[in-house]
Amino acid sequence: MTLSQMVPMSEPCPDGDGPPLSNGPSVCVNGRCYRLPARPVAIICLDGCDPAYLREGLAADELPAIARFAATGFLGEADSAMPSFTNPNNLSLVTGLPPAGHGVSGNFYLDRTSGETVMVTGDAELRAPTVLAAMADAGIPTAVVTAKDKLRAALAKGLPIGPLGLAVSAERASEARQASHGLGDLPALVGREAPDPYSADLSLFVLDAGLALLRGGRARLLYLSLSDYVQHRHAPESTEARAFMRAVDARLGALAAEGCLVAATADHGMSDMALPDGRPNVLFLGDLLEERFGTGAARVICPITDPFVRHHGALGGFVRVHLGPSAPARAELLTFLAALPGIALALPGEEACARFEMPSEMEGNITVIAAPGVALGARAVEHDLSRLAGERLRSHGGLAERRVPFLLSALLDPVWLATRGPLRNYDILDAALNGTKARP
Repeated sequence: MTLSQMVPMSEPCPDGDGPPLSNGPSVCVNGRCYRLPARPVAIICLDGCDPAYLREGLAADELPAIARFAATGFLGEADSAMPSFTNPNNLSLVTGLPPAGHGVSGNFYLDRTSGETVMVTGDAELRAPTVLAAMADAGIPTAVVTAKDKLRAALAKGLPIGPLGLAVSAERASEARQASHGLGDLPALVGREAPDPYSADLSLFVLDAGLALLRGGRARLLYLSLSDYVQHRHAPESTEARAFMRAVDARLGALAAEGCLVAATADHGMSDMALPDGRPNVLFLGDLLEERFGTGAARVICPITDPFVRHHGALGGFVRVHLGPSAPARAELLTFLAALPGIALALPGEEACARFEMPSEMEGNITVIAAPGVALGARAVEHDLSRLAGERLRSHGGLAERRVPFLLSALLDPVWLATRGPLRNYDILDAALNGTKARP
């Protein structure tokens, strides 16, 4: 099914996904039916929140709201979509699909037709409708609040901006306008100016905006997408990370206290990719391929690249290799790449798409995934590592950063859980709206 539609809950989902639903109306989007929430629901993408951040805080008894949710609701782990980057996974969360279904598998890609690189900053590549837009169309006041503005347009695709739909970002809070965003003065609503984009407060501003919208009766369904600034800079056991998680926990507790069902997951985890002496542990594949096969044999694309590269230097655990005009047979390059220390997988692009449910349009001729603790880059001159400012490189994109938390403030129905198989982060809306015993 490519378009959302309204159906009575007594009818099965038109695409037959899961058991028939009951007890009220629903919308069906991309093969899943979702109950309309009768009470507020907040879906939160804890950007970069590796499960270790929750484990650390829970062990120290510093996260009372999350501990309560774990005791009376549900706390587990799920797999994120591959590659484990921000854009693909946020779009998976709001469509309920892997990247092969919605069309976006990176923040940055090479357009094979034009030969130009493209930054994914809007909704042009998104080819599936979102649950958020369907809910607003069904009369549910729906709000999207993102930390970074790069996600706002894509997440709000199809959302009817107005009384039933609003979409704003913390990064550009002062630019919010009633006609284009559904809200005219976001700083006034939150009670403070927009924070520095490179700060922990960018994420807290998103959560505070969600709370203000909830208390003001502006939204019954909230999608709140945070920033991974803290996780890129600070390990789970650090003082800074623990303080940030305490602040997040307090806001999750405040949302629940307002009568909101809280459902949180992450787009990806986070790994330390530095050597014991603190230097980044990087394989610059573009340089290695040029040295072995000559100039023009291959071009390496780092799909983690986005407007916010200061904290990761456009280095992550996943890259794509496009063969150039002077390239040898692909099998020769695959053999060379697979033998490099620090490489977990080097696959033909079509095989990677089939294995990891990625769209072919953004894939290269070869897909390369790093081993844990290793970052992949293109050519050294293309990455400004001085911007790490002496911090250890922490990044994501590979299989090692795929596991993420899966948290709900209400108890999951065992029947729902048993019929879904291994949890994926993009099951979070299904879990919140259909799988909880205390129906939203």
